[in-house]
Amino acid sequence: MSVTFLNPGKSDEVYWVTAAHCMSAAAHSLGVQLEVLYSERDHLKTLTFAKEIAARPVLARPDYVILSNDYAVGVEAMRILDAAKIKTFFAYSGITDPHERELVGGPRQIYEGWLGSLEPKSEDAGYLTAHELIQRGEAMHLFGHDGKLHMLVIAGDRSTTSSLKRNNGMRRALAEAQNVVLDQEVYGEWSRSKAKVQSEWLFKRYPGKHLVWAGNDLMAFGAMDSWRAIGGVPGKDALFSGVNTSSEALTAIESGTMSALAGGHFVAGAFALVMLYDYHHGKDFVDEGLELERSMFILFDRENAQRFESLFGKLNFDQVDFKKFSKIYHPSLKKYEFSFKQLLMQSEKQK
Repeated sequence: MSVTFLNPGKSDEVYWVTAAHCMSAAAHSLGVQLEVLYSERDHLKTLTFAKEIAARPVLARPDYVILSNDYAVGVEAMRILDAAKIKTFFAYSGITDPHERELVGGPRQIYEGWLGSLEPKSEDAGYLTAHELIQRGEAMHLFGHDGKLHMLVIAGDRSTTSSLKRNNGMRRALAEAQNVVLDQEVYGEWSRSKAKVQSEWLFKRYPGKHLVWAGNDLMAFGAMDSWRAIGGVPGKDALFSGVNTSSEALTAIESGTMSALAGGHFVAGAFALVMLYDYHHGKDFVDEGLELERSMFILFDRENAQRFESLFGKLNFDQVDFKKFSKIYHPSLKKYEFSFKQLLMQSEKQK
């Protein structure tokens, strides 16, 4: 069984490298041949890879290609591969745009080779981090002159499913709180340097105490950099949140400079491999649904940040037995238990 993962991230980008390492461990555990191709955040490169794979001799093609619909290029890549009779599966980010949905229908309908999708419940990340920021802000009395908390938002991008859903979760937390003013929302394109520039003028436009919600850890760090540059102290006179499990982010949680961090969703690709392994060996996942969205995020505190670094700090997931999650290996499993918490618990038991 062979699988190619068209990784939308950069080959030195912590999140996407972590995702690939976890997938490699799952592939090794299950006896799957895995190829990872990095698009380096160049969405057109994803299409180039799809065309190259489709042009390979039949025996050199993978059995399956795992895609992420970042920057809305997944549909076209899937079409290219489907025309070559290569089966595809979406992980991390699926097809939710109504216009795209009209064109492609559902899995195994218009495009028979599109088997399904597995997405982390991205709204959880936005909600957990925003809720924690608000609670911390209230406890530290970081209210403005109007008696309300004031939040700045640095979102990811305008098209990726995970970005939009994280924003929805953040807004749900704001609506529940009712005492928070969202001063302005910008899009940092997941970039530390861009978020730094954006936050410089945001802090000038909105002086005072802040809650800064960011769609990932890199953008949070960019905002923290510009806050320090004007004499601020992250974790004291402004609170910052992020998403992901980079070593820098976990250290920031432990030191208190970052006040809220959600992560663990990098496991989606590894669990997608489990689903494809079962499908390949005769156990279809159709009974659970073809497009699955599962809670995978946890909110990190000092304790579980240290636990994560102890277990996976070197991005080595080889101690995880991914067969434990497979219905082929465990026919008694009625429902896939796909969460980062499950991975953490299993690793601790084995350790």
